[in-house]
Amino acid sequence: QLACLPIHCFKKIIVFAGLLGVFLTPALAFTDINIGSASNSGTSGQQSVSVNNEHNVANIDNNNGWDSWNALWDYNTNFAAIRLFKKKVCIVHRMNKDVMPSLHTLDAMVKEKKLQGKGPGGQPPTSLIYSINPERVSDLEKLGKPIAGMCRGIPTYTADEIEGASLFFYSKACLHADILWILRISLCGELEV
Repeated sequence: QLACLPIHCFKKIIVFAGLLGVFLTPALAFTDINIGSASNSGTSGQQSVSVNNEHNVANIDNNNGWDSWNALWDYNTNFAAIRLFKKKVCIVHRMNKDVMPSLHTLDAMVKEKKLQGKGPGGQPPTSLIYSINPERVSDLEKLGKPIAGMCRGIPTYTADEIEGASLFFYSKACLHADILWILRISLCGELEV
């Protein structure tokens, strides 16, 4: 029997690992896109999108200093959550499938870079307004593992969509999350943190 010399075995392992990575990457990888502006023109910071088709979730990170937030859309449970770092809370709401893109559509938009370069000057984003329920969520597990993992350890609230509402006539304070120039989510109500 022939045994590999250490250097030859190492080369074979490297080649095998490289081939394995080439074939597994499309099936397991996240699809990422960065959206943002390098200027100080009042844009909402740098956003990145990760679509995980294996787990049917999309993750949107908005990096804007103290106003940063993270959103997770769980297409298995039809819940979405926004973690607001400044307020140190999570707010969970039902996904509005009539307005929010499907995972397949979002993934295609990201892969085709159809979101890159959009923004001011384009079509205005669709607005969704939610009323935050003042009672904290006691059982995060009922919201699904991805959202429970993101919101664990911080106060979590649910919010209900207010259909047909206008912020012009809404009297409560609202927090805003502009997502990918396709959605403007307003979370309205008082939070006791």
